[in-house]
Amino acid sequence: MVRKKRIVSRCRSFDRRSDAVRWAREIEAQADRLGELGDVRLASKLTLGDILMRYRDQVSPTKRGAYSERARIMGIVRRNVGGQSLAKLASADLAKYRDERLQKVTPATVLRELNLISHALDVATLEWGLPLSHNPAKLIRRPCVNNERTRRLLDGEESLLLAACDAGQTAHMKPIIIFALETGMRRGEILSLCWSDVELSRRVVHVRQSKTGASRTIPLTRRATLILQNMTSFGEAPGTPVFPLNANAVRLAFQRIRARAGISDLRFHDLRHEAISRLFERGLQMFEVAAISGHRGMRMLQRYTHLRATDLVTKLDQLS
Repeated sequence: MVRKKRIVSRCRSFDRRSDAVRWAREIEAQADRLGELGDVRLASKLTLGDILMRYRDQVSPTKRGAYSERARIMGIVRRNVGGQSLAKLASADLAKYRDERLQKVTPATVLRELNLISHALDVATLEWGLPLSHNPAKLIRRPCVNNERTRRLLDGEESLLLAACDAGQTAHMKPIIIFALETGMRRGEILSLCWSDVELSRRVVHVRQSKTGASRTIPLTRRATLILQNMTSFGEAPGTPVFPLNANAVRLAFQRIRARAGISDLRFHDLRHEAISRLFERGLQMFEVAAISGHRGMRMLQRYTHLRATDLVTKLDQLS
């Protein structure tokens, strides 16, 4: 047990005395460094949920994914860990939270939540003057994430998807799906596209800000150009979106389209996989595809590239 004036007492058990002594020295040293930040008993009056709510109001609005992050924060706050006092919050609490969440959601979701908690605690310590001796979120193992997918459209599935779009009631889903297959753009990039970003005369569109934060110019195929030409009938004021739908509407509509088409295990992001693979099958080089897709590293680009063996056989025959 470590007891120090104006410091919340801390206790922990060890199998070896040497480990206990080392831990006690670290806690005392951290307490000395944090002494100038104020009385750490303040931490006993605040919960993890309090910190996350302040983070939601002050930090999240500065991020591009503010909407999703706010929803993620509210989910954490509603769970037991959100009511845990910061003075008593330990890595074991977060490890338990991790294990419970892994029973319900994917490792990628849990990883995002743990990273969010960790950053919120860092901000509270470094910028808000909260005297925490350490960040417990940094002491636990992160779940292993393997979200690599090899799903491509099978023969006939594109036609099924487009026919299901015609049977639906959500406007613009058919041109959105075709546009995604022709350009390899992410869903967010497509929905953020405004008419001021479109140059039909040059057959290019400009992505002002991508997932990586970089901008790029994407050449349009004839099919993609035709889609945009048809969309001009809905108006093309410079600041208005080309496809006036939000991300949640597209997500739900795509689920309904997939169900009507009788297609399983297909996500909207798989259309990007399909588009990039088609670019390679058309004969484009790696750096040319990277310029269109926006990938900075060739290793990451390879994850999105899945060429059909049957197409490669045809290409080999043409070369022989």
